[in-house]
Amino acid sequence: MLKIYNSLTQKKETFKPINDNKVSMYVCGMTVYDYCHLGHARTVVAFDMVYRYLKASNYDVNYVRNITDIDDKIIKRANEAEKEVADLTEYFINAMNEDFDALGVLRPSAEPRATQHMQSITRMIEQLVDRGHAYKADNDDIYFSVKSIKSYGQLSKRSLEDMRAGERVEVNPFKQDPMDFVLWKAAKPAEPSWDSPWGKGRPGWHIECSAMSTECLGNTFDIHGGGFDLQFPHHENEIAQSEGATGEKFVHTWMHTGFVNVDEEKMSKSLHNFFTIREVLVDFDAEVIRLFLLGSHYRSALNYTPANLAKARASLERFYTALRGRKLDGLTPEQDDFDKRFKQAMDDDFNTPEALAVLFDLSREINKQGNPERADELAVKLVNLGNVLGILQRDPEVFLQGSHDDEDFEAEEIHQLIIERNRARMASDFARSDEIRDELAARGIILEDGPEGTTWKRG
Repeated sequence: MLKIYNSLTQKKETFKPINDNKVSMYVCGMTVYDYCHLGHARTVVAFDMVYRYLKASNYDVNYVRNITDIDDKIIKRANEAEKEVADLTEYFINAMNEDFDALGVLRPSAEPRATQHMQSITRMIEQLVDRGHAYKADNDDIYFSVKSIKSYGQLSKRSLEDMRAGERVEVNPFKQDPMDFVLWKAAKPAEPSWDSPWGKGRPGWHIECSAMSTECLGNTFDIHGGGFDLQFPHHENEIAQSEGATGEKFVHTWMHTGFVNVDEEKMSKSLHNFFTIREVLVDFDAEVIRLFLLGSHYRSALNYTPANLAKARASLERFYTALRGRKLDGLTPEQDDFDKRFKQAMDDDFNTPEALAVLFDLSREINKQGNPERADELAVKLVNLGNVLGILQRDPEVFLQGSHDDEDFEAEEIHQLIIERNRARMASDFARSDEIRDELAARGIILEDGPEGTTWKRG
């Protein structure tokens, strides 16, 4: 039975969907004003893994990941770039999709944009006003009244009194309480705006997710996810808004991914240790990055260093080397202990490090297997289990011989040197044979001599 750590109850719970085998899942997506960074990659890959495993477990998954395409940061960046907001957001949405596609992230079932759901947003705000959970201030903004929800703080385990005393709250004379937050911002000159019952304006950030998630998945759904940094105030405010508007429980299971650190320090622009996905893709293969992201449990902190990426590259080489030369088509391997252990790991709150340990054991078994047919069956199993994690779907030769540090050293040139080396060996010219091997090794090419000839890979 699948068990998931629920951030709301702070314990692992047996997962039981609301509707039989149908799973409804919402994950907070990107605010599209810049390129996606490693923190985004960590969250998106983690929930892509969750999505894949739920589908592999025969659940019918409705996975919604939103796009925030109107926001203060977006407007500021558009003004700085002297671009229309819609042009800026469309550019970064396309860039986001390029980065996520490279990392093997499946497209969600739906990807709603805030600007396309203004009716559902204003409708939810109307419900909150009607129920006494929101009010119009003298500046014509609409605010949520946190003291109207007795359970406010249930996710972050904070009381309003502690928050008022301990939080650095923006001074705003229009709020009835310092902890109140904006639902609708009255229109300002030269800013995008939409019609509403309170005049032209645009939504606050928090209300977007509440409106879009409930519109796409219903008032109550199974899983809501995002980075740990969103737990407060964003997710706390989502609960308050949604339950205040509908009178129903918002989400059954809350999931949060851990932070990304760089050399043991939290990644941030202020520390100048901030990396976008496309910056890292310049130096590392996308599948290497994905394996690195899955190498730690999704709830734990993840430490980015070139050395850790190099370890992920070495791990992928071990997997693909085990698959090299194996027959991977037309076989349906039977369930065995490897499948059982993999499932046990993933059923334990998506324990990807333990699941990867099963894949390492499987690759070792392939390498030492004396029966070629059994080795082929195990290789197919390795590919199938890898697919659940979104890895090991390439031709082994393509990965092992793919470009590395020396992109100008083409495969054809390497093959010609191998032919020359074979001829030298046949002529007992071992000095020339060793010279060629050393030349290739110096350029990052590793030769492997076997019964079926010489193969190579980039080291």
